[in-house]
Amino acid sequence: MKRLYLLRHAKSSWSEPDLADFDRPLNSRGLDAAPFMGRYIATKDYLPDLIVSSPARRALETAELVRENTGANIEIQLNDRVYEASPQTLLQIAAAVDDAAGSVMLVGHNPGMEAFVRLLTGRSEAMPTAALAVIDLGIDCWSNIKEGCGTLVEVVRPKEHMPA
Repeated sequence: MKRLYLLRHAKSSWSEPDLADFDRPLNSRGLDAAPFMGRYIATKDYLPDLIVSSPARRALETAELVRENTGANIEIQLNDRVYEASPQTLLQIAAAVDDAAGSVMLVGHNPGMEAFVRLLTGRSEAMPTAALAVIDLGIDCWSNIKEGCGTLVEVVRPKEHMPA
């Protein structure tokens, strides 16, 4: 069995309207939520063997803050295809993961993340910023990932868990 963690990037800033979408950083809420999620992930032992992130600034910042706050030394690989990816593209990205990794975290964007959860599990789940979906896959090789092969274990939304 493989496990897939889908993490939507934390809340980004719109304070610089001339900044390209790709270059938007996290805002203060995102800078609080990403470390919180890292600590939550460590507490639940949801530590992936590998993180594959969109190279967009807000996604990479989220991946780095999550990793730092897990206390684990997890490799982060950037994959250009994760940025604005459709669920089919995310499926292809997951299918290409090395089988040495038992679990992988994809850090990306909506609407792709919500649609990918639905594609794998048949469940429609809201994935607000910094939300994490934990999905167990009934496969032994990443190349076998396909529609409907996942079971949703949990969806963690920071707003529901973070102290006010």
